[in-house]
Amino acid sequence: MSNYCVDIFEYVKQQKAAYKLPIRLNESWEWSMYEHLLLSELYTNAQLRNGKNDYTPVKNITLPNLNLQHWTEDVDEKDVQIYVNDDSKYHLSLLVKKYHDEVFVKKNDLDTYFDELKNSRIDLGAGLSKKLFKARPEMCSLFDIVFCSQKNILSAPFAFEHDFSPDELLDMQDRGWGNKTKGATHTVEELITMWREQEKEEDCLKILEVHGTFPARYADPEAEEYKYETRIFIISFIRPKDATENKGIILYTAEEKISEVFKITKRDPIHGRALGRGGAEELFEPQVWTNYDVIRMQNLLDAASATILQTTDPTLAAKHPKGLKHLKNLELITKSPNTELGQVDTFPRNLAIFDRSIAEWQQHAKELSGAQDPLQGVAPTAGTPFKSYDAQVQQGMGLHKERRKQFARHIEEIYKDWIIPHIKKEITNGFNFLATLSVEEMQYVADRMATNAWSKFVVNKILEGGEFVEGEQQAWIEQWKFDFKKGGNKRFLDVLKGELKDVPISVAVTATTSNISEMADKITNIWRFMFANPQGFAQVMQIPGMASNFNKLLEFSGMTPADFSGIEKMIMAQAQPSPREMLPESAKPVIA
Repeated sequence: MSNYCVDIFEYVKQQKAAYKLPIRLNESWEWSMYEHLLLSELYTNAQLRNGKNDYTPVKNITLPNLNLQHWTEDVDEKDVQIYVNDDSKYHLSLLVKKYHDEVFVKKNDLDTYFDELKNSRIDLGAGLSKKLFKARPEMCSLFDIVFCSQKNILSAPFAFEHDFSPDELLDMQDRGWGNKTKGATHTVEELITMWREQEKEEDCLKILEVHGTFPARYADPEAEEYKYETRIFIISFIRPKDATENKGIILYTAEEKISEVFKITKRDPIHGRALGRGGAEELFEPQVWTNYDVIRMQNLLDAASATILQTTDPTLAAKHPKGLKHLKNLELITKSPNTELGQVDTFPRNLAIFDRSIAEWQQHAKELSGAQDPLQGVAPTAGTPFKSYDAQVQQGMGLHKERRKQFARHIEEIYKDWIIPHIKKEITNGFNFLATLSVEEMQYVADRMATNAWSKFVVNKILEGGEFVEGEQQAWIEQWKFDFKKGGNKRFLDVLKGELKDVPISVAVTATTSNISEMADKITNIWRFMFANPQGFAQVMQIPGMASNFNKLLEFSGMTPADFSGIEKMIMAQAQPSPREMLPESAKPVIA
């Protein structure tokens, strides 16, 4: 088949037909991306390739293994660390981080985007993202692809098919759709009019989004024959009233750079394939043979449930040609003295073989997907030492940690290229919001603000001719921080417009998970002592890392560290006398 087509419409028709054909990866392996996606969706949702009904049993071993990978390889907004990459301005990192965590992420629903991309990467072998005009990228569904290169999606033209209602399509006029100056052959209203008039088979309009390098003549018939351009086309096929064939319509076209618009992440890449090895794909074989065994087990059970009689008296069989199933209660039958009448043995003796086969396939599926029993929460055998069981969990997490690390690197790339520019734009405009500060953040803010407040106090005192006493600075700063912390950990943060204009922002995504159980085991005794001896709390919280570990332990237990912020106030009240008593009345700080 020739690759040259006279226009974009002929090209799309040709490629859609070719997409369902498999490609050869090597001399023994043919692979179809279309078939791969189809089977992944079917088996994940307990469906069969040739359909099923209520009497077709399916034992879904794919879904639970995928679910385990979803939570063990998860990356969420808490793992994204935004900071100012400048030694002289690093103190501004707190403002940028709190704005990102408590405003930006929630406003743009980035956590949902992370989950969608992660699930596609795990289940199907790849996740495809598209840069939009807004901060949140779009997770492109691989099921919407109607054609692409099955070797490398972004290396050749590819297209998505979307369903649009008339009102959704009208909204796209703001993006230039239907504008004749943007390459449109018809307006959006003209397309909707033709859609209304045709004999509709669909309740929505089918719109194709096509990307790739094409002959320039596809957009400009007057262009040179051998000139090529990388463009986006928004097209539709519609059958006008009384027409016998579909008509191709261009709603929008423009030049674009594919590498700047799309990013793809693969799970377990396979050479020569557009998609990596998907979590559903690696379970195709166990799922098929598990279904095979379950269906035959059901056939055995159906046979075993039938009651079949046998007799040596031919006259009895002649009298009851349909068997004895229609006899009424207490009804008598005549039987010769030497006649034997009994039930045929239909016990399913082979059932255990199928049970064992299913168990073996299920165990094989767990090994393939790294879903061993300890990770699934299966109780250990009686007498198993906790340390040994915990070691099995940590060893079983090795595969998932490595995959999570790969996914975290991809999230970093998306942040650097697409998301951070939006963050810079928003913080440059200034912002004001209510933030909840952690113990470490409260300490950091108190230290910085107390130092600044002391500097102002010194200037004013010198101008007024005042004198300083020995130890006054340390006592003044400690008292200022003491009074500041009494206000709680919820604070309004303000940044003036333009204040962060030239601040360089970088990102790091946490790629490893803490061993919470081991951490809890090591610090539990410390916490017991702390709560038994409240006066030691303030000193313990000054130890680097202790406050952080305590907060992580609370979060792992499903509690919020902010709920325990009152503990510090209570213990502070029981602690040593306030530093204020060490200052003369004229030197006592005042918190604005």
